[in-house]
Amino acid sequence: MPYGFNGRWLRVDLSTGRMRVEEVEERVYRSYLGGRGFCAYVLFRELRPGTDPLGPENKLVFATSVITGAPIAGVNRVSVGAKSPLTGTYGEAEAGGFFAVEMKFSGFDAVVIEGASEEPVYLWVKDGRAELRDARGLWGKTVKETVEAIRGELGEPLARVACIGPAGERMVRFACVVFDNRYAAGRGGLGAVMGSKKLKAVAVRGTRRPFEFHDPGRLAEIARWFGENWRKFPGAVSRSTYGTPELVTPLSRDGTLPTLNFRGGSFEGAGSISGEELNKTILVKREGCFACPLSCKAVVRARPPYETDPDYGGPEYETIAAFGSLCGIGDLDAVAYANQLCNAYGVDTISAGVTIAFAMECFERGILTEEDTGGLRLRFGDPDSMIKALLSIVRREGFGNVLAEGVRRASEIIGRGSEKLAMHVKGKEVPMHEPRGKVGVGIMYAVSPIGADHLQCPHDPVFEREREDLRSLGIEEAVGRLDLGPAKVRALYYGMLWWGLGDCLGVCRFTLLPHSAGVLTPNHLVEVVNAVTGWQASLWELMKASERALNLVKSFNAREGFGARDDALPERFFEGLEFGTRRGQGIDRRAFREAVRLLYGMAGWDEEGRPTRAKLCELGLEWVADELYKGEG
Repeated sequence: MPYGFNGRWLRVDLSTGRMRVEEVEERVYRSYLGGRGFCAYVLFRELRPGTDPLGPENKLVFATSVITGAPIAGVNRVSVGAKSPLTGTYGEAEAGGFFAVEMKFSGFDAVVIEGASEEPVYLWVKDGRAELRDARGLWGKTVKETVEAIRGELGEPLARVACIGPAGERMVRFACVVFDNRYAAGRGGLGAVMGSKKLKAVAVRGTRRPFEFHDPGRLAEIARWFGENWRKFPGAVSRSTYGTPELVTPLSRDGTLPTLNFRGGSFEGAGSISGEELNKTILVKREGCFACPLSCKAVVRARPPYETDPDYGGPEYETIAAFGSLCGIGDLDAVAYANQLCNAYGVDTISAGVTIAFAMECFERGILTEEDTGGLRLRFGDPDSMIKALLSIVRREGFGNVLAEGVRRASEIIGRGSEKLAMHVKGKEVPMHEPRGKVGVGIMYAVSPIGADHLQCPHDPVFEREREDLRSLGIEEAVGRLDLGPAKVRALYYGMLWWGLGDCLGVCRFTLLPHSAGVLTPNHLVEVVNAVTGWQASLWELMKASERALNLVKSFNAREGFGARDDALPERFFEGLEFGTRRGQGIDRRAFREAVRLLYGMAGWDEEGRPTRAKLCELGLEWVADELYKGEG
């Protein structure tokens, strides 16, 4: 029996109600590690090109990794994968908390769900056994109501529950999967995939660990070292104190806080929605994920008229910026209430905020009128109109039914030049990091195979000074945040592989260097893998596994017809910022395109961004090359 994992995947066919256990060889684990690797492996092999993301042929994967369950800070994330109904590309999102560990302790390293049920159901997994249960009585319930009802029905108060809310049931294109009320696999519309399958929830419980670690003593030493030393890292202390909302005021000062639908980079109300203000006013307590002492997650109770339920946690930076500065709103209580609505109904806060900001700018410019919006006056700075717009989206009511399609489709429906105001890449709304002040982030938005995503690579400030942890990744030279030369592109590509490794292993960015809040080094991660599995893996081997997963995902998209034309940014980012400390600053279009082409070459991709046959074969993906280059000789 292997160390560190079960070697078993659960297969569930909702169309027939049949379930089976699949024994998976260790070589698959060593080649793909878990998380993104497992999701990509299943989806490329088993989905046909052109599969309808909201049809029964799409598959939904919940994946842990070879190290999930190790008592190390940050080793707690679950990956959820499917073809995205928002982008049409490979779709993937991660979430922290406790679900991944509980699922692995329940006896399965991955759960693969296919088909669609005629009536709502939920999946219950405990100690190696699984069953489908009637969820008709849960359909229409909010996330918290669903979690409480399932735990009550099962008599399992410690069960961990992944579920959708009413937005997922209504297949809002950016609906998400919510874990235990407050942790979300947020991006790409994977909650809509669950809704299309009539799968309300997945509940898991493991009363014992069904596998052994190879060297539990070494894992205990690493965990003890982390516990004794993390306070020596100022970034970790700051993240533990303020959580991600600590970013609001410094990004505003820097001119990289997205404001008024990305028209500017500084917000005069930043202080009123900052991490410091959150701590002073609405914070109830802080909580953390499995085995992590940082406790960076805020639990809040906002004040009337926007009072919130602490069971839904509190807003992260992305949420605060999306509903705050991006919509011109400086009311922290309203932002916290918007966060609760997103968690309760199950939608991605980034996509929701960007979509509402888009509609506000359309209204401001006269592209939309009250006749279009059903009487709703969508004004920047108006929290009530923001909340009303959000409710109309999650309920798919009135004009909200249009916005529930996401900004790309909504702009195509509205027309009248609104397409220029739709801030997305490949259909996925742009996150809350301004690429005109961090151009490497812009490159990652463009080339990311899952659409605009801020967690594809360390951000530009990380590369501005020489660091020992970067040297271990092969990054020797410091480069400026506005640099788009070869040294920067190389750093971005290596950084992309490093953070991709985190997604394969299910590790939180915040605990790994070179993140500003990081503590664990790349060599620590290698030690964790080997102490868990008993392998003699090197950092090189692990980075190649990340590269293998990335190329598998790129191949999935290439097979779906995506190419270089899709690796692009919204036009607005090539124009100067309208206001803020970086007013007038934009991205150089020619330098940007040259950097993208250079990254293609470094990665072993052709001029269309498609992995070459040679690159795929170098990664042991001959079977992918045969499929991708079928008929080309």
